[in-house]
Amino acid sequence: MRDLHQTDPEFMERFEHFALDEVVNEEGQQLDEKTRYMALLSTLIGCQGIDEFREICREALKGALTPVEVKEIIYQSVDYLGIGRMRPFLVEANTIMEEMGIGLPLDGQATTTMENRLEMGIQAQVDIFGDGMREAWKKGHINRWLAANCFGDYYTRTGLNLAQREMITFCFLAAQGGCEPQLIAHAEGNMNLGNDKDFLIRVVSQCLPYIGYPRSLNAISCINKVSEN
Repeated sequence: MRDLHQTDPEFMERFEHFALDEVVNEEGQQLDEKTRYMALLSTLIGCQGIDEFREICREALKGALTPVEVKEIIYQSVDYLGIGRMRPFLVEANTIMEEMGIGLPLDGQATTTMENRLEMGIQAQVDIFGDGMREAWKKGHINRWLAANCFGDYYTRTGLNLAQREMITFCFLAAQGGCEPQLIAHAEGNMNLGNDKDFLIRVVSQCLPYIGYPRSLNAISCINKVSEN
């Protein structure tokens, strides 16, 4: 396949100027390198942008992110996209890591057992959303799965902290669209952990070239809705 710089030079000139210069360097909208790459990889998984993911994953692994951080982003996405949409990104990341000489499997990051995953997941929910979540798991089997699987199996893992995990969740939701109720909830969860309105808008701004204006504006609307309460 010919490079887009050869087949579509005018488009690539404008896109790369916008995405790699204008957006990255916009005053007041910048992120540190690690956070930006975390947001971009999460966003590309969310919008199913596997070709862009391939390029940015390679860049990220050159120093911005560790292999563990990349894997943890991908693992956590399974709860928000399902294995059908997550698996290609895990396979692609494994291929990239093997090509870069990174030994697999990586060291384990689990901190829960099958016996305590529900208990620990409930505590993670409480830590993020407040004490009102302590009994939420009792409202049905899906809520119990949410506590034990989503939060107990993944949010409790090492490799990323809770604030980083909430930020990548926000990106998964914003990028796939149609998840505004959950996006509002996780905007609030982010803010509870110190990822304030200004930070979340910077995250959306850096991801805009990869998901477009409609989903970016919807995400900012959700952020504003939470900050106004």
